[in-house]
Amino acid sequence: MLLVLLVTSFIVFGMMYLAPGSPLAFVLGPRGGTPEQVAAVTAQYHFDDPFLVRYFRWLGDIFQGNLGRSIVYRQDVTALMSGRIGTTAALVSLSAVLIAVVGVSSGLLAALKSRWVDTVISTIAAVGLSTPVFVIGVALISIFAVGLGWFPTFGVGSGGFDTLVHLTLPAIALAVASAAYLARITKAAVNEERTREHVQTAVVRGLASNVIVRRHVLRNALIPITTVMGLTVATLIAGAVVVENVFALDGLGSLLVRAILQRDFSVVQAVILVLVVAFVVVNAVVDFLYTVIDPRIALGSRQ
Repeated sequence: MLLVLLVTSFIVFGMMYLAPGSPLAFVLGPRGGTPEQVAAVTAQYHFDDPFLVRYFRWLGDIFQGNLGRSIVYRQDVTALMSGRIGTTAALVSLSAVLIAVVGVSSGLLAALKSRWVDTVISTIAAVGLSTPVFVIGVALISIFAVGLGWFPTFGVGSGGFDTLVHLTLPAIALAVASAAYLARITKAAVNEERTREHVQTAVVRGLASNVIVRRHVLRNALIPITTVMGLTVATLIAGAVVVENVFALDGLGSLLVRAILQRDFSVVQAVILVLVVAFVVVNAVVDFLYTVIDPRIALGSRQ
């Protein structure tokens, strides 16, 4: 984890300074500034220091909890992100719950029920996988917000149940493709486990079907399901960028887009680094869950 984070931090820092454009235009305005003003701003933000010097200074500040200062908003990046990270976390959490419930239950129904149920679920899953997130978001707004008036069109609400209502459509838009993919993985994993010898033995012994599914099929199918679920949740963090802009949510995703357009280096680097840390942590949690699901798996094993 530490190695991945270190390499990623270097890539994130380096790619921002390879991008065209300069943040000086946003600091000094469209007309630029006098040579004295340019020199003062360059010295203030250390733009004239060597690349490695800037990188290690930035890395040292991170270890001290300092994510830098926004050159556009003129405030600490930590304070700028703290008011928005809750929105993104709530959106991703609600989407993750929807994906887990809808994806696993749909996959089980497709694997265990009749052929026509499988056909219907597989068709819906194919449509969900092939439809872009922003198209789903616009469709949900048109139908359920503008047309029926059941949900608000934008914003995060005032907290509590109101926030849940505001985040319902964005969470659904973010969850559709991932839930469809998880449903297909669940169906494949369950069908594969049903052909195993221990499952056939349980059927011959006359065990109840719900016991067979719960103890022998689903439990052994949880490894691939957990893997996909973990990667999906980690991917949601990046996918929230599109959804937050479609539904005008003031989260990390919308902040990242504005910071990129404004060449606000400190904000872009901090937000991307937070997303990467979240991705790595989620994958580490998935690795730990393997040992809970199957005690035969040793944490840190290379086999």
